[in-house]
Amino acid sequence: MKDRITKPRAAAILGAVILLFGAFNLGLYRLFTVRLGTNYSDVSQVKMVDVKRYLPFESGSELIKADTTFRLTDELPVLDGAAALVPVYASVIHSVYPQGSVTYEGGAFSDDNYYGENFAPDSKMQYRNTLRGYKAIVDGDCDVFFSAAPSQEQRQYAEEKGVELVYEPIGREAFVFFVNSKNPVDDLTREQIRDIYCGKIKKWSEVGGANRFINPITRVAGSGSQTVMEAFMGDTPIAKKSPLSITGSSIGYSFRFYLSDMVGNDGVKMLSLDGAYPDKEHIQNGSYPLVYPFYAVYRADDPNPNVRKLVDWLLSAEGQSLIESCGYTSIK
Repeated sequence: MKDRITKPRAAAILGAVILLFGAFNLGLYRLFTVRLGTNYSDVSQVKMVDVKRYLPFESGSELIKADTTFRLTDELPVLDGAAALVPVYASVIHSVYPQGSVTYEGGAFSDDNYYGENFAPDSKMQYRNTLRGYKAIVDGDCDVFFSAAPSQEQRQYAEEKGVELVYEPIGREAFVFFVNSKNPVDDLTREQIRDIYCGKIKKWSEVGGANRFINPITRVAGSGSQTVMEAFMGDTPIAKKSPLSITGSSIGYSFRFYLSDMVGNDGVKMLSLDGAYPDKEHIQNGSYPLVYPFYAVYRADDPNPNVRKLVDWLLSAEGQSLIESCGYTSIK
């Protein structure tokens, strides 16, 4: 005679299945959902600068208007730049160019315009970001490009095309590392940062944090921040991430003003390095260790006489004041 499953036994089996399923889901939630919620990789990889906030001659624009008598009215240089420096070169146009010098395909700026796709060909403001911008300056599609130092591949492209580029330092900016705002770690040394990115340090507990894996976020090759990061690492290669790192809490890097003001996120915090926090005071007095120049880049053979005039103005007291007012640090 076959065994029959009684109602109480069936209820017990069903209850056990429900408990097992619930425990499994709770485990997944604790292992992935909660942990991944502290990674904030979107801050360093996905979120774009809202160019619409920095359009010249527009009401409500967040640009700085320089107090200057310097004006350009003809032979206007085409300006382009990295995402982190949009406020600088757009403020230059806003301050010294005539209205009507920034134009759009279709007559208006597109709300979903992440990389300046609808700046018209005759517009004196373009936005190609670092990845496309160095090619544009070499190819003669813009006259002055505002950016951090180029990557080796970008320098090589200019050499292959036989183009000599002039790199004029016009300001300084801090290169910063950031973590989840709930992470108890507030300060790291440069050596600890290198050890994290080369794979020697794998857990936050090794640097005073929780017993969780570190998820080191990197940027796209050829971007300004990735080029600076590679220079910071020197001969130490960036290691491939452990598959377990995605269950931990992330660390990323960017430029100070870009992170804090242009794509601000209350869920992350910037770290001090070697005991110095990356604010303007520590940038200016030299105590914050990772401060890099940014450049006005132009072709040495550019025939437009206003290119050099504009760069000279950027280096003047008025130009340097504009750079400070935009939230960066002057080169002087």
